[in-house]
Amino acid sequence: MRKLVLFLHASLDGFVEGPNGEMDISWVSYDADLEKHAKEILSTADTVIWGRGTYQMMHSYWPSVPSNPSASQHERNHAEWIEKAAKIVFSTTLEKVEWNNSRLVKEDVEEEINNLKQQPGKDMVILGSPRFAHHLMQLDLIDEYKITVSPVLIGKGLPLFQGLKEKVNLKLIENKTFDSGAIGLVYKTVR
Repeated sequence: MRKLVLFLHASLDGFVEGPNGEMDISWVSYDADLEKHAKEILSTADTVIWGRGTYQMMHSYWPSVPSNPSASQHERNHAEWIEKAAKIVFSTTLEKVEWNNSRLVKEDVEEEINNLKQQPGKDMVILGSPRFAHHLMQLDLIDEYKITVSPVLIGKGLPLFQGLKEKVNLKLIENKTFDSGAIGLVYKTVR
């Protein structure tokens, strides 16, 4: 059975976005180590799960990367991976999605995710979309949490965890320390 994996960057004080909203993530300790770590995580997935906002932001940027002469090799490789990956977008307000290999789901989130888990293939990764991830956490649909923690305190913003109504037991299955001082954590949901 495929797993649903949440992959997010967080500050040490537990925020995934700074106080200026979506994409206020300049505090992430992103370097060659973290690029390699992200590539390893994404190599286990063939499907991306997004909410509306992250899909729109990603679609406005990544398709243009291959033709951007200033894009790094890492960015080009990521653009190639994301172009090939299946992209499932959950939104009640979008009417259509137009990116290659994209599909829009407007209702029955829990049923759709459970159906996707039964299909053949690699894991599915929630790449960003922290608000949608909060909803999936409340539905107990996330099987693994792959969180990188940057060595910074930002004081306020969007919390990594929000709206949980019940305790979620996790088991640490991997941890890494990067040269930047960031830590990569992998937790499995214990059911």
